[in-house]
Amino acid sequence: MPPAPVLQLTKAHVERVHRDVPDPGPVNYPHLDDDDYAALTAGLIADIGSDPLYVFAYGSLIWKPAVEFGPGTPATLFGWHRSFCLRLIRFRGTPEQPGLMMALDRGGSCRGLAFPVVGEPAIEIDKLLRREMTNKPPTNMPRVVKVVTPTGPLRAIAFTASKAGRFYQPQPPMPETARILARACGHWGSGADYLLNTIEHLAPHGIRDRNLWHLQALVAQQIEADAEAAARGLGHPAMSHASAPVERRPGSEP
Repeated sequence: MPPAPVLQLTKAHVERVHRDVPDPGPVNYPHLDDDDYAALTAGLIADIGSDPLYVFAYGSLIWKPAVEFGPGTPATLFGWHRSFCLRLIRFRGTPEQPGLMMALDRGGSCRGLAFPVVGEPAIEIDKLLRREMTNKPPTNMPRVVKVVTPTGPLRAIAFTASKAGRFYQPQPPMPETARILARACGHWGSGADYLLNTIEHLAPHGIRDRNLWHLQALVAQQIEADAEAAARGLGHPAMSHASAPVERRPGSEP
């Protein structure tokens, strides 16, 4: 039996790239207001109808939900895939060093978790929308989708990328995505931290996204390369605080 795969990206890498970044505050673009959130909430409630309220989580909603969830169940969404297609200039990036966040983009499939929402639907949906959406036009749009679970299909709210959104961009090639995640950091933390958290919180549910695993290896290698370059005085500006190579986890590739 082959040995279990070992993550190359570690907490040591995340600590290496962490920086204390002040919150720059809301960006100077039009923002959704109470009427916008109320209209979106009403539309989702109408779409859900009498079905139980579930949320399909594929990233940070798994470990940092905005609402109270019941126990999650593994679920697969067809027609959408994880993609680092949201450009960030706040939260996990800055205007000077933009970051990337995942959304669901068209094509393929995505394995995640379907969580039942505990509480009054209108109140919980409103909280969820305010967590996931701020700017106009929104880039991270909610929609009701059908997911497949071990006990059968169910309908859930999922946040999907809108190409009309202000911060949408097609995911860059893997090496460029890795460079961005290895260097970007905001007041919520770094891109590397976001990637590692996603992989580690999917693993207990038997979910191993091969693209995320490939990306984490590239991010670890980029952080190490930046740290080594910084030690020689040749580092990327975002890594100017680095002074020594990151210690590798036993079993990782050289």
